[in-house]
Amino acid sequence: FKSLIIFNYLHIFFSSGCAIIRPPRDGGIRYRGLTQEQIRSVQVLPVDYEIEYICRGNRVIVGPKVRKCLPDGTWTDLNQRSKCCMLRPLDSCVLYIGALFPMSGGWPGGQACLPAAQMALDLVNKRTDILPDYELELIYYDSMCDPGEATKLLYDLLYTEPIKIVLMPGCSSVSTLVAEAARMWNLIVLSYGSSSPALSNRQRFPTFFRTHPSATLHNPTRVQLFQKWKWTKIATIQQTTEVFTSTLDDLEQRVKEAGIEISVRQSFLTDPAVAVKNLKRQDARIIVGLFYETEARKVFCEVYKEKLYGKKYVWFLIGWYADNWFKIKDPSINCTVEQMTEAVEGHVTTEIVMLNPETVRGASNLTSQEFLAQLMSKLGGKNPEETGGFQEAPLAYDAVWALALALNKTVGPLKAKGRRLEDFNYNNKDITAEIYRALNTSSFEGVSGHVVFDAQGSRMAWTLIEQLQGGSYKKIGYYDMTKGNLSWYGNDRWIGSDPPADQTVVIQKFRYLSQKLFVSVSVFAGLGILMGIVCLTFNIYNSNVRYIQNSQPYLNNMTAVGCMMALAAVFPLGIDGLHVRNSQFPVVCQFRLWLLGLGFSLAYGSMFTKIWWVHTVFTKKDEKKDKRKQHLEPWKLYATVGVLLVIDILSLMIWQIVDPLHITVEKFTKEAPKGDVDQLIEPLLQHCSSEKMNTWLGVVYGYKGLLLLLGIFLAYETKSVSTEKINDHRAVGMAIYNVSVLCMITAPVTMILSSKQDASFAFASLAIIFSVYITLVVLFVPKMRRLITRGEWQSDQQETMKTGSSTNNNDEEKSRQLERENKELQKIIQEVLCHLHFVHLLSVHLSHERSIDFMDSKFNVKNYFISDLKTMW
Repeated sequence: FKSLIIFNYLHIFFSSGCAIIRPPRDGGIRYRGLTQEQIRSVQVLPVDYEIEYICRGNRVIVGPKVRKCLPDGTWTDLNQRSKCCMLRPLDSCVLYIGALFPMSGGWPGGQACLPAAQMALDLVNKRTDILPDYELELIYYDSMCDPGEATKLLYDLLYTEPIKIVLMPGCSSVSTLVAEAARMWNLIVLSYGSSSPALSNRQRFPTFFRTHPSATLHNPTRVQLFQKWKWTKIATIQQTTEVFTSTLDDLEQRVKEAGIEISVRQSFLTDPAVAVKNLKRQDARIIVGLFYETEARKVFCEVYKEKLYGKKYVWFLIGWYADNWFKIKDPSINCTVEQMTEAVEGHVTTEIVMLNPETVRGASNLTSQEFLAQLMSKLGGKNPEETGGFQEAPLAYDAVWALALALNKTVGPLKAKGRRLEDFNYNNKDITAEIYRALNTSSFEGVSGHVVFDAQGSRMAWTLIEQLQGGSYKKIGYYDMTKGNLSWYGNDRWIGSDPPADQTVVIQKFRYLSQKLFVSVSVFAGLGILMGIVCLTFNIYNSNVRYIQNSQPYLNNMTAVGCMMALAAVFPLGIDGLHVRNSQFPVVCQFRLWLLGLGFSLAYGSMFTKIWWVHTVFTKKDEKKDKRKQHLEPWKLYATVGVLLVIDILSLMIWQIVDPLHITVEKFTKEAPKGDVDQLIEPLLQHCSSEKMNTWLGVVYGYKGLLLLLGIFLAYETKSVSTEKINDHRAVGMAIYNVSVLCMITAPVTMILSSKQDASFAFASLAIIFSVYITLVVLFVPKMRRLITRGEWQSDQQETMKTGSSTNNNDEEKSRQLERENKELQKIIQEVLCHLHFVHLLSVHLSHERSIDFMDSKFNVKNYFISDLKTMW
């Protein structure tokens, strides 16, 4: 009509009269007073000339029956259309459906879908309860499943009378073209054979519906199966085509919502070898494959080569391959039929249910089997496997019924608005909106199953689930997406006893300290503590003995206590998760740190104090004599130990307040257990650690390392010093040598061996034990031996009992007393020596009596000499 109006307006400028107009479909025009030859030759009719519309058969004119040529070159009532409608029990009008059925080309689905659609039209037109005032008529062309050809045919459908109320394309490529253009003419598009997920885009295709489910309909079924078999990790491999890419994008979104991870995503264009190898390398187990049948053979040939099949793997494929697709000889692969059969065994397929499996009568009052029987009769006995679109024929049949029921639903709302379906034109959005609303709410039982559309206009249908068992497909269940109902037969079969795991099962196993080693070391530590108690008891009991007093017994007591604390640290060093809960483990860490830190400060600090004092007092030669006579003040020694102890306590407190120790778990490389078990062992090891562990250890090791080095230096410097005020400083120096060497070796080695719990514990604990044993033996055993062999403690005790006083035991007092006695003895010895010398002189003259008499008379020596001898005697 647009072209007719334009033509009439042009005619005004070139001639007087009206141009001939085209007759309605299924009708003609009666030209009064003109013969057939005149009608073919005349192009313009004069003013006031009248034409009359006529219809064929039992059709009648709806609209103006007669039109008159006006002086302005137009016909009367051009704003009203004239139609030929079929005469039914009530006067009815024909509604035209423009359809594209691919009778040839890549998918010749029209071969079976067109007869099925015509069967549906015949039944609809015979029903008096569906569109009683209308008749549906199909105007169709062969699109050859070619978008280019479809473009030309779409133009003919749109610009050729009559007006089509709905368009029905077939394959996806043609539907994409038609659906994108249809909104410009306010046309609803209802497809029966399009599966592309791209057509679910409502913004791009706002008026598109389809009874063929989208290829993404497989995805809800796959997700349901993943959840049924408790799989949370899958892999995918796809052929790089639009339909599979869109399907995979939808699958990715759905599994994400279900809490399932796509760990590996591979794609290929023609050669899947690299993609399959990547699946194997990344330990893919549950694999979704999206590719055409020819590529499927290539994929599974590579699967056989990579051994990516068997009881550890499950493949999900598309169900519309031929049942024997893996047995078909293909020159593009180099695998035998036996190898292919072995590789595909056990895979699962999902296929859209296009024929209702239940025996129910739907809107057409036919069961699915009755429909197939009538379709076979209409096809004239053709082989279904050789007839294109035979599987999709139920979808075309239900598409016509969905349209008829939707149009029937719009009659009432349009009548209430004073409109009718036959008033539809390409500029009428109201009627289009009513048809859209009716289709969007469609819900009925068809021969393909329950027909309902989702928000994107795609069919929601059942999915058939099959598994290849023994070389043939077995039905194992159905999934109804509309109700979320999984019908399961329970006949699924696996190479193993159960469905495989979605990944290698990783069993986390903690590494614990060898209990034999722990018990053995604990025995030695316990004996060391007992030895420390004996030494401490001995030192306290014999603290009155002069020899013990000269060794500064209080410092030795500190050394013994520190050694016992260090040995006590061996026990928490060996306690791990096998003995305590994780919540208690930080307490064990604290015991390790504090016992070892304070034990070291007491034991080593007391020895360091001794050696430091000896070095301070006795190594300066010019002041050596005076300083030896200085009085030793014990409180200075105790203060030095206290300072070292306070430094340790403060540093440990700051550490634990700022960055407290907590449990950390070290993970090791996974290990495969013995046997054909789909498991890996991941060893774990518990550690005591903090956020800045290395920094704190660096501070502590640096401080104590300097003390050890300084101790070695002082011991070397004082090795030749001899003093009774600290009589065991040489033994202390020897102990410092041993402790320093062991500590300097143990600290870095234990850090290196931290991941080997047995070696680390053995090295650290034995270093502690050896250090303690050496220290106790060097310091206390010589004292015990001396007191036992010489009996010095007995004589000192007896002397103390005789004097009745045990309080005057100060070393300096005894030293002064000995000096006084020594001076008295020296005087006596000098007098005796003088007398002896004088006696010797006199003895020379004893033989001479005269001399004696003379001397006696002169000097009275004789009596003096005799008396003096008596006195000396």
